[in-house]
Amino acid sequence: MKTKLPFALLIISIPLLLVYCGCTKDVPATLYKTQNVIIVIVDGPRLTETWNHPTRQFIPHRASMLSEGVYCSKFYNNGTTSTNPGHTAICTGVYESLNNAGAEYPTYPSIFQYWLKTFQRPKSEAWVIATKDKLEVLSDCKDVNWKGTFRPSTDCGNLGLGTGYREDITTFISASTKLTSNHIRLALINFKQPDAAGHANDSAAYLQGILDTDNYIYQFWQQLQNDNFYKDRTTLIVTNDHGRHTAGYIDGFISHGDGCDGCRHIEFFAIGPDFKQDYISTTPYEQTDISVTIGELMGFSIPTSNGKVMKDIFKK
Repeated sequence: MKTKLPFALLIISIPLLLVYCGCTKDVPATLYKTQNVIIVIVDGPRLTETWNHPTRQFIPHRASMLSEGVYCSKFYNNGTTSTNPGHTAICTGVYESLNNAGAEYPTYPSIFQYWLKTFQRPKSEAWVIATKDKLEVLSDCKDVNWKGTFRPSTDCGNLGLGTGYREDITTFISASTKLTSNHIRLALINFKQPDAAGHANDSAAYLQGILDTDNYIYQFWQQLQNDNFYKDRTTLIVTNDHGRHTAGYIDGFISHGDGCDGCRHIEFFAIGPDFKQDYISTTPYEQTDISVTIGELMGFSIPTSNGKVMKDIFKK
């Protein structure tokens, strides 16, 4: 004998089923707890001054946060080791040799455009916040099917593309304020100081820049943990666009841009509800893997990405 569901129960069950199968555009239905992702890009430090330093004295907060997070010890930029190409690979999952001055948009749509389109969210929930004005190009692409559509909000440099760089503390204050007032769901935040000080051949400012960004990262994490909107549902990813030349180069650590280990071998640290804790992964990963890993967590696909999901760092 077949049992029929009462009509009232059927009415209640339909919307629940739609949420479970991912048919709504409001909240993605995934196996994961992550609903928000914040990516912090520390521009241009070498691993020898961060995770591979014998005492990790310039990243004390991240070293301590590792007890609740994961670090990938074999993470690389396998494309062009410059600012705009590195950021583009992170956001699109595709390596491109782009103009590094901000005169060229990426070819392919980014995580921001895919996420905004998939869930039809307002642009106020997705942000590119950068000390370097030239990174505003991350908000769009050259693909004719995407150009000018589903663009995230931007706060880059002084007043946008072509207006010059600003101080990292200004970027930190802006990002911290927006996290509270906008309740951002997906963001990339760029800090320039290690790279800028390196190019200036100022080793003291370079190390101080690494230490300062470590403090900003810690403050972000504390802010996220003290806000019920973010707590236990937010992933924080810290990585680099590129490193710097290894010791022995004519100009030492001043420059970057080639295939040496100092330029290619970079940081990937993540902390959030879906990652293993106190875990160091030795699986080789690269910048293009970040986009699809975020898509996996947040429930949207990025068919143009060349990356793979970083599955071994997940709890499940």
